Amino acid sequence: MSKLSYKTKYPTNQTVEREWLVIDAEGEKVGRLSSRISTVLQGKHKPSYSKHVDTGDNVIVINADKIRFTGDKLAQKKYITYSGYIDGQKSRTAAEMMQKFPERVLENAVRGMLPKSRLGRKMFKKLFVYAGADHPHQAQQPKEFKF
Repeated sequence: MSKLSYKTKYPTNQTVEREWLVIDAEGEKVGRLSSRISTVLQGKHKPSYSKHVDTGDNVIVINADKIRFTGDKLAQKKYITYSGYIDGQKSRTAAEMMQKFPERVLENAVRGMLPKSRLGRKMFKKLFVYAGADHPHQAQQPKEFKF
């Protein structure tokens, strides 16, 4: 028996190369866009993907206020928050959330698709959502990402 000198290379935090990507959310559906974003945040679009290492890229989403829902979800979908106090449960419809906090709609959808662990919380910190077309990350020289 001869020993093979081939070893599988696993990515580490020091060897991962992250890019900055810009995604335009104008006219996109919430669920489909958020599933694609979560794939990029996890790094599943790269050949160096590994479950136990955060290999994903930084994602900037612009025009989050122009995202759309299908069907009657604007009127029927509820976003529920709870403060922890008695009578501290509040709910808003998707239409109210789109008026007041359009960024949170996409953030909640993406957060629900990421792993529920320390690694998932670390991945979520690489998501930057903006309601308008401007963002303050020009210094990172982000690339436009098309699906």
